[in-house]
Amino acid sequence: MKQTVIRALGLVVLMTILCGFLYTLVCTGVNQLLFPHQANGSVIEIDGRTYGSELLAQQFTQPEHLWGRLMSLDLTSFTDEEGKPVMYAWATNKSPAGEDEDAMIQRRIDALLKADPSMAGTSIPVDLVTVSGSGLDPEISPEAAAYQVHRIAEARGISEEEVQSVIDKYTTGRFLGIFGESRVNVLKVNLALDGILSEND
Repeated sequence: MKQTVIRALGLVVLMTILCGFLYTLVCTGVNQLLFPHQANGSVIEIDGRTYGSELLAQQFTQPEHLWGRLMSLDLTSFTDEEGKPVMYAWATNKSPAGEDEDAMIQRRIDALLKADPSMAGTSIPVDLVTVSGSGLDPEISPEAAAYQVHRIAEARGISEEEVQSVIDKYTTGRFLGIFGESRVNVLKVNLALDGILSEND
């Protein structure tokens, strides 16, 4: 019995060292060597200033910027005593057939049309008025980006072709041409529109 316990404990210690430490060190080392940008959170840093991660959504509401997906339904329940948000984002569990979901979608439709009344009567891509599963989706469909080209061009005083060119540059196609969907990274587009990301980034 004593020998069995000793062997079992020895095995636990050995597996802890192998799986808990050595494996982690090897994986971390390989990732840092081969994929340092991704391993460190795909953070966009330019001239020593950090602008965010390619993988996490940011809320843009200015007319001259590309708008992403809704980050949450309502963060007012997650505020401190001064009314400041204490949650970055929150996933939704609202029923797609519920009144709350309908009201949220209508508010977003109203905001989009208020920002660009010329788009009245144009079909609004679904990802502009709904929340992703995590509430942190950093990308939208090319159709959702194209819907906003007119508003952005007018707000910036540039041509729609210039705006579309930036969007096209930061559009990623399907993986291996067959998996997933084409998508546009909202943060990269906005940084490029602001002149922060250069043509070579």
